[in-house]
Amino acid sequence: MIQDTLTKLVNEGLDEKSLQAAINFYEFRYREADFGRFPKGLMYGLRVMSSWLHDNDQPFLHLKDNAGYAFLKEQIGTGYYETMIQKYLLDNTHATLVTLMPKTGLNAEKEEKLKEKLSAYKAGLSREEIRKMVEETKHLKNYQETPSTKEELERIPMITREDIRKKTQPLYNKELMVDDVKVLHHKVYTNGIAYLRIFFDLRDIPQELLPYTSLLSMVLGYMDTQNYSYLALSNEINIQTGGILANVKSFSRKGSTDKYYPVFELSTKVLYNKLPEAFKLMEEMLYRTVLDNTKRLKEIIDEMKSKMQMYFNSNGHSVAVDRAMSYYSVHGMFKDITAGISFYQFLEDLSANYAGRAEMAIGNLKQLLKMIFTKNKMLISITADEEGCRRFQEEFASSFLTGLPEKPDSKLFDAYEKVELIPICKNEGFKAAMQVQYVARTGNYMKAGFDYTGALQVLKTILSYDYLWTNIRVKGGAYGCMCGFSGVDGDAYFTSYRDPNLSETNQIYEKAVDYIKNFTVDERDMTKYIIGTFSSLDTPLTPQGKGRRSLAMYLAGITEEDLQRERDEVLNVTEEDIRVLHRLVSEVLKAGNICVIGNETKVEENKDLFKTVKSLIK
Repeated sequence: MIQDTLTKLVNEGLDEKSLQAAINFYEFRYREADFGRFPKGLMYGLRVMSSWLHDNDQPFLHLKDNAGYAFLKEQIGTGYYETMIQKYLLDNTHATLVTLMPKTGLNAEKEEKLKEKLSAYKAGLSREEIRKMVEETKHLKNYQETPSTKEELERIPMITREDIRKKTQPLYNKELMVDDVKVLHHKVYTNGIAYLRIFFDLRDIPQELLPYTSLLSMVLGYMDTQNYSYLALSNEINIQTGGILANVKSFSRKGSTDKYYPVFELSTKVLYNKLPEAFKLMEEMLYRTVLDNTKRLKEIIDEMKSKMQMYFNSNGHSVAVDRAMSYYSVHGMFKDITAGISFYQFLEDLSANYAGRAEMAIGNLKQLLKMIFTKNKMLISITADEEGCRRFQEEFASSFLTGLPEKPDSKLFDAYEKVELIPICKNEGFKAAMQVQYVARTGNYMKAGFDYTGALQVLKTILSYDYLWTNIRVKGGAYGCMCGFSGVDGDAYFTSYRDPNLSETNQIYEKAVDYIKNFTVDERDMTKYIIGTFSSLDTPLTPQGKGRRSLAMYLAGITEEDLQRERDEVLNVTEEDIRVLHRLVSEVLKAGNICVIGNETKVEENKDLFKTVKSLIK
């Protein structure tokens, strides 16, 4: 607790306001206890171990952090924090300074050294040692390919289909109109916290301004306003709320990849009695952000570019999937332009040519403020109980809507040519400074004439934890592999994670059709796959998670009846239901959409798979 607080203070300052903000930030998270998809009991158990492992008399120390936060607040202004920083940071003799310097061609150099090392090692082996190594490798592959016996598997206790809950989780969507603005109330007990999401429709924003919408989302809250420096604004946000975030998002619409709902989102989580303060702070961000600070804007651009580079290295599987979907999907193109590789290239270009483009960029951001933030474009989502919704309604119109125009001036759009997004299959291989690959194949089964069925959820489980797992992870040595079939818009994908292979993995995807066509298991194994599927369908949801799920279903046009039908199909799936899906998967793969992010040498060696090979990061 103290370590987290000190880290935030070192980054943001040691004045009393910063102290209070840092403590409030962590205290809010502690009180909220939102662990996402992980059960609270599990996470509390792990917290117990943090003290219990070191002191048998203190198992519940970290479950009583309220007292700790009260103590930290009492120390503001006493010199306590200055002493801690002096002792444990400034005067700490146990410190190391590490500098990492990039070097062009380092991967190729390392690979060459590894080849030489392995060749030298092999040259030093006797014929008998080489023969033994070959035999051990054969034995390993045989072990990997040999399944456990039926007798071994049946020793493991297992529930039956009848033990699984039959009814789907409910949706919480109640439509309200508050001062002519549509509000979705997700009535859930939230322990006095309102989870508020304010959306502004982006469907009329010109294509050339789309990347600037994401840049604007990064700027709001991170630049000075008329009444706050950006650090002071950050402190005030942490004191009054659990955070205020801006983001560009998009929601799929049921039945088509060409129908989607793109939005600029302002979100916050706040105690009911702090709603007025939250609205005032969001007003400050929207109406009074000072965009003319070119130096600060450049810092934000470079920081975001750096974060995206790190994201590419750790989440290349998702990046490659999203890029490949942009080859055929209008919605995929939007996501790529506002959050994917295209957006990164936009930031890279803007940063490299910033001196000549700064004023244009600032002008575009100011233009978007007028285009986006109007009353007629709004949709509100609030997750709270009845009291929280009532408090929201009391404060919303008087605190937030007063400065918001009814609609944008149509003349703002006259200078821009209306251009439709037109997907183009690019099939790219992106070279990056890494030793592994992220190999993605995508397509859309609805475009090929297939309908969604719950059996696809079971197929995802079968492929991810059997066929792909065995061939790509166990035999191929990748860290991970996965696939997915969207029930909303029909998008489907195969992807690998930190994969030493490239063309071999692509061939495994191709052979999945035959695996599905010949799929045969007994009832016990089918039940195991169904149980595995429900582990994702029935993930425990926090109050915030219930609201997010309900909103996503509402915007997608999916009802509880649709979800119940899917659940029934999963519960009653048969071998034949899985086998007939080979035609659907075959059409997905026939689309031929492939995107790979990986090692320079590996991508070059397999360049025949791509239409374009290029470096991801310049």
